[in-house]
Amino acid sequence: MVDHAALARSFESTGAAYDRYRPGFPDAAVDIILPSRVGRALDLGAGTGKLTGLLLPRADEVLAVEPAESMLDILRSRFPDVGALAGTAERIPVGDASVDAVTVAQAFHWFDRERACAEVARVLRPGGTLGLLWNRFDPRCEWDRASHAIAHPAVDEHDRTTAAAAELPGFAFMDHRQVAWEERIARADYLARWGTVSSLLVADDETRSAMLRGIAEVLDAHPDTRGRETLDLPHVTDVFVYRRA
Repeated sequence: MVDHAALARSFESTGAAYDRYRPGFPDAAVDIILPSRVGRALDLGAGTGKLTGLLLPRADEVLAVEPAESMLDILRSRFPDVGALAGTAERIPVGDASVDAVTVAQAFHWFDRERACAEVARVLRPGGTLGLLWNRFDPRCEWDRASHAIAHPAVDEHDRTTAAAAELPGFAFMDHRQVAWEERIARADYLARWGTVSSLLVADDETRSAMLRGIAEVLDAHPDTRGRETLDLPHVTDVFVYRRA
């Protein structure tokens, strides 16, 4: 049985590596959630601020809530104008009906769904926006898909987005779109990125090393990556938009 709590806790001590190696998000994805400027936006489960910085031009005030202090420290140093608060999705440290939009990037699947939805509904103003984002691999990219199969053998590309697309209590579903984009990344950084995912963080040394060797072998074998020190990595960002009922 998968220990989801342990997987979620695995990020608590990996702030610097997470910040360096994890991908960001495309502007076009944020435009879907916030097509016009809002007064106050809250980035929930903000991590090191991969999405938070993209909210700054789109809101008069930006708050970020994150439980891991190692990640909050990086976010605070990078975005001193953001109100960075220690907290969780199940206990958001802001007042009732005090924000116009809440975003959650790459984190909603770790939340207690019912409690988190109740808390987000509490802090949102009537008619406020909830936006959920996930980066996932482009299924047309054979070598990245093969790498995911090694690191996440029990997960296919639909698991997380299907969970988000289901009805959320207290919210009306508004939109789902996919944004395709491409990242140029060093081979060494691509391999190091895998060291920041939950399945490798909680694995024992032998299993982790075997996974990383397997991914390196994929890169050595595939014609699009063999012998290359810089890779062109396609992504798909799934964006789901809801309104507070």
